[in-house]
Amino acid sequence: MTTSKMTKIEKLTELFRQFPGIGPRQAQRFVYFLLSMRSEDLSELSETIGSLSKEVSQCSSCFRFFPAVENRYKCEICSDTSRDNSLLFIVAKDVDLESVEKSRTYGGLYFVTGGTLPLNEKNPDNKIRLKNLIDRTNTESQNLREIILGFNLNAEGEHTSSYIEEKIGPIAAKKGIKISFLARGLSTGAELEYADSTTLKNALKNRT
Repeated sequence: MTTSKMTKIEKLTELFRQFPGIGPRQAQRFVYFLLSMRSEDLSELSETIGSLSKEVSQCSSCFRFFPAVENRYKCEICSDTSRDNSLLFIVAKDVDLESVEKSRTYGGLYFVTGGTLPLNEKNPDNKIRLKNLIDRTNTESQNLREIILGFNLNAEGEHTSSYIEEKIGPIAAKKGIKISFLARGLSTGAELEYADSTTLKNALKNRT
């Protein structure tokens, strides 16, 4: 029995389906849109994607992505000495960090976990950067006075917050570091990425 080989259209559709929030019909639309593009535009897109990993670095401190600069291992936020290094805002994704920055209501540092924890995750420590967060909490304990858990107010976000609090809570208590949560200025089920500046400002201001 022979197994039919995937066509280029099918393969590319499957690749697009791996993008967050993209279903099969949307993925297929992307493919057909690419097919309608001019060859020079497709070449530019392909070249840009191909050079992405070479021109973007990941911060050694907060783990966000930033434009690569020779001999620089920290992003501009972590390198900024005017930021309040006693505050550490924990977020799931780079887009969450960018949303908070755009609100211009926070002047501390960040840590990107790389995702959230599904409710039935069997290997949670491998799903998020927990070890790195614990290490950072320990090494910066002399300066840290507050850790803000800023995850989406849905079941997965709440689960992630609870898990991280459980793991870093003993360290924080020993070092006198407060662990706080965004206030309900964000409605239940809301995603940080899509929150407006006023909502984020209130959520930060009234955090508990």
